[in-house]
Amino acid sequence: MKSWLKQIAIFGVIFLIMSFAVDTWRTKDIDRQALPELQGLTINNQTIDLKALSFEQPVLVYFWGTWCPVCSVVSPSVDTISQYYPTYSIAMQSGDNETLQAYMNSEEYQFQVINDNDNAIAKSLGVQVTPLVMVIDQGELVNFTTGYVSLLGLWWRIAWASW
Repeated sequence: MKSWLKQIAIFGVIFLIMSFAVDTWRTKDIDRQALPELQGLTINNQTIDLKALSFEQPVLVYFWGTWCPVCSVVSPSVDTISQYYPTYSIAMQSGDNETLQAYMNSEEYQFQVINDNDNAIAKSLGVQVTPLVMVIDQGELVNFTTGYVSLLGLWWRIAWASW
């Protein structure tokens, strides 16, 4: 039993190191020092300035796509957290506003969506993979991760920024 626990612990440490390395490589183009202006128009025609909103409280920003299989697993958690914290999503290459709204309705998602159909916002930040979750606080990028993230992971990232 003791050797099994030791092997599980070693596997866990290796998994965490590999996850960190992959996350670092996937986000190598994101400028962690100088966050560009993050403004957009939601699919409901509401102008949003994410950087300005972050001066009121931490903001969760979720880059995703309707075509992304991992996003379909992460989006329900993002939807849940959006009921408690300011959460804005940026849909990359997911069609026009009507198509995106139909998708949101069919999935019953409530989070705010900025349509980045030409990837202009994503390119300005250096985002190349989805899903990507960022937490912006006081105009600065304080936390981010790519790939699958759980509801608990989302809460942890927001709580970390709030301290």
